[in-house]
Amino acid sequence: MTDRTACIVGIADAALENGVIPGGATALQIQARVAKAALAEAGLTLDDVDGLLVAGSWGMPRPGSMAAVTMAEYLNIQPRYLDNTNAGGSSFEMHVGHAAMALAAGACEVAIILYGSDQRSGSGRSLGGRPSALDLQFETPWGMPAPVGGYALAARRHMHEYGTTAEQLAEIAVATRKWAQLNPAAMMRDALTVDDVLASRMIADPLHLLDCCLVTDGGGAIVMTNAERARDLPTRPITVRGFGESTTHMTIGEMPDFAHLTCAEIAGREAYRKAGLGPKEIDVVEIYDSFTITVLLSLEALGFCGRGEGGAFVSGQRTAPGGDFPMNTNGGGLSYAHPGMYGIFLLIEAVRQLRGEGGERQVAEAATALVHGTGGTLSSGATVILARE
Repeated sequence: MTDRTACIVGIADAALENGVIPGGATALQIQARVAKAALAEAGLTLDDVDGLLVAGSWGMPRPGSMAAVTMAEYLNIQPRYLDNTNAGGSSFEMHVGHAAMALAAGACEVAIILYGSDQRSGSGRSLGGRPSALDLQFETPWGMPAPVGGYALAARRHMHEYGTTAEQLAEIAVATRKWAQLNPAAMMRDALTVDDVLASRMIADPLHLLDCCLVTDGGGAIVMTNAERARDLPTRPITVRGFGESTTHMTIGEMPDFAHLTCAEIAGREAYRKAGLGPKEIDVVEIYDSFTITVLLSLEALGFCGRGEGGAFVSGQRTAPGGDFPMNTNGGGLSYAHPGMYGIFLLIEAVRQLRGEGGERQVAEAATALVHGTGGTLSSGATVILARE
């Protein structure tokens, strides 16, 4: 580690009640609140921020449209480094990598990554609401429910090629719920069984309701700086060891292989290379769980098991509390929260685990964490490897 190595020094997420912001708030207000909370934790203020990374927010006129510019105005800051990258749920893992490079190059000294959403209390989310424009003209008019339809196609293909079962997918939802039961902030904390998942109504065959993520409000902030400055701050710095990103398609019809998440494989390989670590050296894993199939495909692509082995890998509640593969330890997008784009919350939970702040859900002696975000319809992937050092 050098003095310019990037570290995460502050985190915050918005408190929810039944999936909404108590009292209501706009997406901009949510981001301002979590920004100030994360900076206060790090012993910094908005005056220290010279790097701003924002993917766009549900509730803004057009998600992703000049998002960082809009937030800079709202926060009344004039950063010298801006990043509007929006690749869906993987955006925030990309932001960590981009901020790490900016900090190493001296393009900024204190960077903040923000996301805010009033998706549940405000605009909601439609299963078929993607406009029939550009690439989507070849899918939307034919009734493809977005995004769940594309994930269902991938799930069915994986089942066809490898014999994966609905019960194995349900194991992921059940294990994730068990973590949520240990997290007072999680929206869904009732007991859940494999039979419950299979009995829930079908959304897009073979994905049932409980194979699908929640629809909630939410907001998150991550403050990053270099190792030299981090030494003088009150929080325990979490080092960014490696990162990688990739994309293979926008529309599901162009996915190279429905049964293999190529973008995750590329992103993970690069993150491992930079970190000098491999899958066996990771203590806790936070993987985007928009749907149960997202997790299974990601586990295979990131090298935690072989192709076609994901179903067997997650069986027997292996990823639940007490299992030998702790994953999605806050309850994930399936049971904790999912405000449109979830990737920032994966990072926040990983930092809490590495700091030892997980409470009842703390993974013992967690020193390394892998975070992987997925965006679009299995379209983009970004991996970050963090370490406690």
